Amino acid sequence: MRLLVLVSLVCVFAATSAFALDLQSARKNGAVVEQVTGYIKAAQPSAEVDALVADVNSKRKAEYERIAKEKGTSVEQVAAVAAQELLKKQ
Repeated sequence: MRLLVLVSLVCVFAATSAFALDLQSARKNGAVVEQVTGYIKAAQPSAEVDALVADVNSKRKAEYERIAKEKGTSVEQVAAVAAQELLKKQ
């Protein structure tokens, strides 16, 4: 079940953003990097990159909170597990 939740998370986060710059493109061109915290960070800050980071991290936080509540664990623990999976996929 845990793996299914993680696979779902990865699929959600791999989806393109409403912004002109999507997460996959931003990763490929080095504009953003995954962190061990389960969130992304701007490696090449700009208005567009910063907006993408804020959007993705906000959505991740909401999903981490939902899963943590469902599983009776901490948001940080869910984020850490998701981070491991996201970092493996890079």
